[in-house]
Amino acid sequence: MQKNNQKTYDLFLIVTSILAVFMVIVILLINPSKALEVANFLFSKLTHMFGSFVQLFEFICVVFIFYLAFSKIGNIKLGDGINPYSNTAWIFMFICAGLGSATMYWAFMEWAYYYLAPGLNITPKSTEALRSATSFVYLHWGITPWAVYALSSIAMCFHFYIFKNKNLKISSLIANILHINQNIVLDKIIDVVFLFSTFGGLVLTTTLSIITISAGLSGIFDINDGFYLKFILLAIVTAVFTFSSFVGLSSGMAKLAKISCILCFVFAILVFILGDSVFILNNIINSIGVFFSNYVSMSLYNDIAGVSSFNSDWTVFYWLYWITYTPAVSIFVTKISKGRTIRQVIFGLIVGGCIGTWFFFGVLSSYAIDIFQSGILDVPNFISSNAGEAGVVALIKTLPFGTIFALFYFLLMMVFLASHMDATAFTISCVSTKIDSENPSKYLKVFWCIMLGLIPLAMLYINADLNTLKVAVVLSAAPFLVILAISFYGLIKWIKRMDNENY
Repeated sequence: MQKNNQKTYDLFLIVTSILAVFMVIVILLINPSKALEVANFLFSKLTHMFGSFVQLFEFICVVFIFYLAFSKIGNIKLGDGINPYSNTAWIFMFICAGLGSATMYWAFMEWAYYYLAPGLNITPKSTEALRSATSFVYLHWGITPWAVYALSSIAMCFHFYIFKNKNLKISSLIANILHINQNIVLDKIIDVVFLFSTFGGLVLTTTLSIITISAGLSGIFDINDGFYLKFILLAIVTAVFTFSSFVGLSSGMAKLAKISCILCFVFAILVFILGDSVFILNNIINSIGVFFSNYVSMSLYNDIAGVSSFNSDWTVFYWLYWITYTPAVSIFVTKISKGRTIRQVIFGLIVGGCIGTWFFFGVLSSYAIDIFQSGILDVPNFISSNAGEAGVVALIKTLPFGTIFALFYFLLMMVFLASHMDATAFTISCVSTKIDSENPSKYLKVFWCIMLGLIPLAMLYINADLNTLKVAVVLSAAPFLVILAISFYGLIKWIKRMDNENY
């Protein structure tokens, strides 16, 4: 083996992760009904017990990361040289790494959930519920989650660039922050938890996306919306991001991310032009105003009277959903941010992320609301009937050339999913390589690409519902919440240290 050229795989980490993945698959296949029952119970208990803490913690993260951006720490450059990616490509990769293709589903349908069961004690199905619906969408896809991404990413950037640590493993970051000698057993446990939890976070995105695409294509071509169609779609997506991973970060991921984001914006612009543009623009502006006017109360809202479960069902769920991606995103952001300043990374994530998601969600949500208000399509009824995927198809078909738009939409969804999974496969490959490298082995990335499709395949086989997918997110986020808290502590400690040393 050539020590300088050949990558050294962490075989223990790889084998343990494989066993854990297959154990979950076996449990799901042996007794799916019991697995679903336990999953729903755990979701209810965990979100109720820890919801308030999660909300408060993430709000504090937002305050801290903005302080960091405007302080002198923001001027610190990460590594030597210049960043090899253009600003546009750099931000596009942020968006694709931090968002999943399930975004395509939520952009059309999420507001309807909030119209039927809103937060802040707003009366369901009221004018106020409709007025505030998109604002809650902006809350869950806006400043707070992108700020949490920024916090975890800056912690990893400090670890890697400022303090010159040799690898990007989460275990190495924790050891550096807590000043503990790296213990082989503890390191392995942390890294296995990271890998397994990353799989769990990806379950909702992948499964919901494939279900939506399958339902849409089934309706368009009048074919059976069964497991085999979903299997074929998942196989196609897996093949695309496997090829992208194989050809490399610059040739594959950067181009795939750029294609995904450009197509998303093209789709949103077409919907804006073909829909009631004035209403769409008015609703976007109104929703931004309502969001900023009520940001604190929306972020910390709890129904202490116990009348509504909005807090646990949505806000806490979303904060945990985003947390499942923080370690993977932090590693990926660190990898592609050499030569940038800390301030650039923070605002690249928050401003770039918010502009991209708010525009896309704003246009698609506003179009759906307008169609509902005009009496053309009762969108919330699809939610009440547990047929949200069919609602997406019905909405798209209200556009001129609806069938063509639907095909474009589902193709875009598949490309976006492939781009997101490509970034995840790259990150997992970095962690499962003993010695840090700019380019993890192509064959290792291909291996992880295949593995990333297995648990979603099992979820599709047992026909898991949305609540079950949410449970996978909550359980996966629990260890990451601890890691995020340690990262927060580490940043504070390192900043004080740099102040004392007049860095």
